[in-house]
Amino acid sequence: MGIRPWVVVEPPDRHGLRRITILGETVGSAWSLRELRKVLRGLGYPDDMDLDDHACVHWRGGDSGVWPDERGRRRRLVIGFMLAGLLASVGLHLVIGWADALDALTFAQRLVGMLFLLAGLVQAAALPAVVDHWGRGQVRFSGALVLLGVLMALATSTLLLFLWLQEHEIIAVALLYLALWLWSLWALHLLIREKVWRGIPHPRKFAAGVTVTAVLTAVSLGYSILYQPIAAPLHFVMRAEFGTPQTDAGSPYIHVPLKLYARNAGGIPVYIVVDDYTVFGVRSAFAKSGAGVKEWKGDEDGGWWLPDAQAFVSGTESEIVASGQFQGPGSTLDAGEEYKMERIVTLPKDTAYETLNALLRFTFLRQDRGKLADEFYYEKLSWMESEGRYYCPPDKCGEHVVYHGRVRYNTSLINLTRKPRYVATFWSPEEEPNVFISSFNFKKHKKTESIYDIYEALDENEVDREADRYGLGSVSVNAEVSVKGLLKQAQS
Repeated sequence: MGIRPWVVVEPPDRHGLRRITILGETVGSAWSLRELRKVLRGLGYPDDMDLDDHACVHWRGGDSGVWPDERGRRRRLVIGFMLAGLLASVGLHLVIGWADALDALTFAQRLVGMLFLLAGLVQAAALPAVVDHWGRGQVRFSGALVLLGVLMALATSTLLLFLWLQEHEIIAVALLYLALWLWSLWALHLLIREKVWRGIPHPRKFAAGVTVTAVLTAVSLGYSILYQPIAAPLHFVMRAEFGTPQTDAGSPYIHVPLKLYARNAGGIPVYIVVDDYTVFGVRSAFAKSGAGVKEWKGDEDGGWWLPDAQAFVSGTESEIVASGQFQGPGSTLDAGEEYKMERIVTLPKDTAYETLNALLRFTFLRQDRGKLADEFYYEKLSWMESEGRYYCPPDKCGEHVVYHGRVRYNTSLINLTRKPRYVATFWSPEEEPNVFISSFNFKKHKKTESIYDIYEALDENEVDREADRYGLGSVSVNAEVSVKGLLKQAQS
């Protein structure tokens, strides 16, 4: 056998791996004596070579019996634990980012979603880096890439826990955020102890880049969640007008056209949660004494009052002549979009009404704060027993068309740290519409439990708070016309 170059086995690194060099050139690495023989066999050395012969092998940092991680149990445990945490973080980032990047209303919200998707991709790239860093370390920057992924997981889990603590609602997924946060602290401690930044050519620039990215993400997130929904203006142009009445000589009634119009003149699109137009016929008597203005309120036994009063009008009473929906619950009114409708109100010529009062109103939900689920668009009829929990005996609850469904916040981060929210609307041509948003979880209760009983038991403070959070608001416009004037127009 010819003379072979001297084999040098370097000291174990932080993971127990020993590098093998020949003539100053790295030819392999080994975790155990068996792996060392395998490397040497591939280089042409005999299987029976005496590895303790200092003439053939030079050992540095320990002899042939020093293999700190020969079986690899600790190393495999660390790799498995790191991969599990990173995989959970990757899934969380993709869930958050995918929803916002595709469905968010504003550019800032979509930008936040894309940043979370990018973070998820970076963490996905860190998965093989984990195996390399705690393996043979063939890629120089694998430790730095793992460190970046862990920092992202720590930042996101901290943010989720912070948002959850604002409401501290009982949700099972909060345990996942806590577990991910604790894992991030453990992983960061492990990487700092190993000083993985030593493999980065310019560690200060790396730290500056991570800091700038985090600051930009925080600014974009704060802008999309807090500032923009508050600062964006809302403005609606609405009209309700009576047209020229029509009749003929032999007809006992007249047709009064009613023109309704609404336009979103602001910068934010909205959902129409419920809308309604109602025409009231108003009866009143002439007060010759001029004391009608004193009738603006009830006595000690009555809690009513009137928003206006006239000196020569007394005994004002009103009743519904016509009522209906405008666009309909679940419809949308985008920025700059308008909607108009014409209806015919039928009125007998011998009517006792002095005036007609038309009222157009709707309740909206800002699309930059919330999104209605598709289930909301399907109406339920409260007088039908087949409707399950939406049924209520008419003599107890009246008769309503009910719209009910899930409403989600405009940012996935909020949805993932809160209980589900639901919006319910009750409409009837005989009553004023009602709208509620609450965190009541309908899926955890029997379907036989009436929705009427549920909403009667809700906390009013919570309902008001949720309405403000989702930008729930109402607008209205009215028009009043003299019936005598209408009759005169119809006869002319």
